[in-house]
Amino acid sequence: MGVTPEELSELIGKALAEAREDGRISLEGDLPAPKVERPRSREHGDWTTNMAMQLAKRAGMAPRDLAGIVKAILETKDGIEAVEVAGPGFINIRLSAGAAGELARTILEQGDAYGSSAVGAGSAVNLEYVSANPTGPIHIGGARWAAVGDSLARILRFTGYDVVREYYFNDHGNQINHFSASLLARALGRPVPEDGYGGQYIQEIADRVIADAVAAGEPDPRTLPEDEAQEVFRARGTELMFTEIKESLHNFRAEFDVFFHEQTLHDSGAVKAAIEALRERGVIFEDGGALWLRTTDFGDDKDRVIVKSDGETAYFASDLAYYLDKRQRGADYCIYMLGADHHGYIGRMYAMARAFGDEAGPKKNLEIMIGQLVNLKRAGKEVRMSKRAGTVVTLEDLVDAVGVDAARYSLVRASVDTTLDLDLDVLSSHTNDNPVYYVQYAHARTVNVARNAAEHGVAREDAFAPELLEQADSDLIGQLARFPEVVAVSGENREPHRVARYLEELAGAYHTWYGKARVTPRADEEVTDLHRTRLWVNDATRQVLANGLHLLGVTAPENM
Repeated sequence: MGVTPEELSELIGKALAEAREDGRISLEGDLPAPKVERPRSREHGDWTTNMAMQLAKRAGMAPRDLAGIVKAILETKDGIEAVEVAGPGFINIRLSAGAAGELARTILEQGDAYGSSAVGAGSAVNLEYVSANPTGPIHIGGARWAAVGDSLARILRFTGYDVVREYYFNDHGNQINHFSASLLARALGRPVPEDGYGGQYIQEIADRVIADAVAAGEPDPRTLPEDEAQEVFRARGTELMFTEIKESLHNFRAEFDVFFHEQTLHDSGAVKAAIEALRERGVIFEDGGALWLRTTDFGDDKDRVIVKSDGETAYFASDLAYYLDKRQRGADYCIYMLGADHHGYIGRMYAMARAFGDEAGPKKNLEIMIGQLVNLKRAGKEVRMSKRAGTVVTLEDLVDAVGVDAARYSLVRASVDTTLDLDLDVLSSHTNDNPVYYVQYAHARTVNVARNAAEHGVAREDAFAPELLEQADSDLIGQLARFPEVVAVSGENREPHRVARYLEELAGAYHTWYGKARVTPRADEEVTDLHRTRLWVNDATRQVLANGLHLLGVTAPENM
């Protein structure tokens, strides 16, 4: 047998079924799949399960007694070296060296698919992230969402979910008016309006709008009446900003399936349709000439205006239509990734979903994730401004400073609900203090070991004898075995940083193994089956490192 958690869980489940069939335990109904985990201390074995404590009451017996029955059955199975009952009823399992080593073969057979699962099979997720206003380059907070959102999408797909990666363009409302007014002011050589946008990029886009119009044989927009000129700058300037944002995200390896424009909700009548759907549910009321949604009935701190007394729709009306549109497109779970300044939106958004008859909260129909701020430092001082954007640091600034790999990895390796401090000097260094370098170097080292092995005549196809492996090998294999569970938990908890932290632990385990276990023989030694089998372990580690880095959108270099 192999040593994946799934296989061991299946074996324990069969032991339970066997004990039930021969009357040693009495358990009615379906038996749950036992959960197996790595024990905190390897002295307690390779795997442990608390299954006996979970089922004891249902079986009408003491947990340790139930564990003892399962222990007796497991001890008769191939690949099990020892089983012990510990504490209140834990079952600790130690695998034989051969069974443990089989994982290396399993990993290499599964290749890029190792770590994947069907946890989310049959469930559709709409994952919206970044969604920065099209009024300027993506700032460092949006960069964090680009890294986290794209990584989470990869992880969810890897665990069986049908995922739509979506970007919502807020191209309807005052921010676009301020943007176009800023472009026009720069084009005419005027100061930017007080509520407008500054930064060198505004001048660049204004110049592009003028140049494109002239190149197309159209009038120079500066010669048009001001209201017509501003409309030209609105339409063309917004399009240019959209294009730039999309290109920045693509270069950052953050891809999207859908770019959704807010304006379409108003043009298509979706806003009115959403309001009518809520009216039919009896949760709409009028007061003071305005139309309101009774969100206080669904946990919000106050009711929300959706149509103002002057007939203009409130921004919240777009939220209603957009959420309903996602659900009508087939999304079982709508995950919104929002910045720290949107924390106050959670109550009204969750209330909105409940008003539609849905559930809201973690792992519900509507789930909101709030990301905290990112601070950049260089030479011990905080980096506050961009050469191009002025008052903010942009995605391009970070990539220019450290590269895409280091930028993505550093933005995803911490929980999104914590403020992130990034030291640009560390992230651009080739030392073990740089976490992405540490992991990538481990991958490159596995490739170099395999290359050296080939030069010394060590080939995997010549032998695989896992029973020869020693404790150092077992320790590394134990880390490799954790990968599928880490990936599954990362997806379920919406925490891609778990994959990054795991990769750092695996890299550390590999570097330790490298110092203890030889894949190539010394000058005075012959090639043995142990060397050949350790090459399997080395190459399995390379595969897991590559799989994990891919889930984070980070390259796995063969040379460093």
